[in-house]
Amino acid sequence: MLVAGVDEAGRGCIIGPLVIAGVLVKEENLPTLRQIGVKDSKLLTPNKRETLAEEIPRIAEKHVIIKLTPADIDRAVASGRKLHKLNRLEADTMAQIINTLKPDEAYVDAADVVEDRFKHHIQERLNAKTSITSKHKADRTYPVVSAASILAKVERDKEIAALSAQYGDFGSGYLTDPKTMTFLKEWLRTHGEYPDCVRKSYKPAIKAKNEKGTLQKTLT
Repeated sequence: MLVAGVDEAGRGCIIGPLVIAGVLVKEENLPTLRQIGVKDSKLLTPNKRETLAEEIPRIAEKHVIIKLTPADIDRAVASGRKLHKLNRLEADTMAQIINTLKPDEAYVDAADVVEDRFKHHIQERLNAKTSITSKHKADRTYPVVSAASILAKVERDKEIAALSAQYGDFGSGYLTDPKTMTFLKEWLRTHGEYPDCVRKSYKPAIKAKNEKGTLQKTLT
């Protein structure tokens, strides 16, 4: 029996990619994930996540990581409700990962408030006969999903570090980070347009740009 776990990192951020990872493990090796300390990536230190990210592929039969760029996300949410479009993008990408891994069973961290709807969206895109379990906070319940969350988080952290080296310190890239919002406003003031690393379709990004336009009109 081959079991897969799929999870993401960076869904709620405004800067950087959305990273989705999948891990394929033989059923008899699932206890080994717990033994090495695999759990929800948010409960681990950065050093522990990096250590586990090196160990997990040795236990897994296969793993897949897909990075969705801000442009990918902006195209997906260009029309309709943002959350709905983002949920479908995430479900489609998870289906792509499951099709690649070809597990007998797959456990996914549901992005939709309705777990079964998210499962249905994934099943629509499957070309493999895989049993899907879609649950909220699956990364806290299923070690194989925790393993995927660790790979996704470590990969996203690498991407953020590279972007920070290119654009300067913008904090975590999440909307709740004041440093991130200050960066966006300062970049607009200096350059007039957002860099490619920003999800331009997100409301805070649109609001900041509109506020800049209003200020310019006032000054002129």
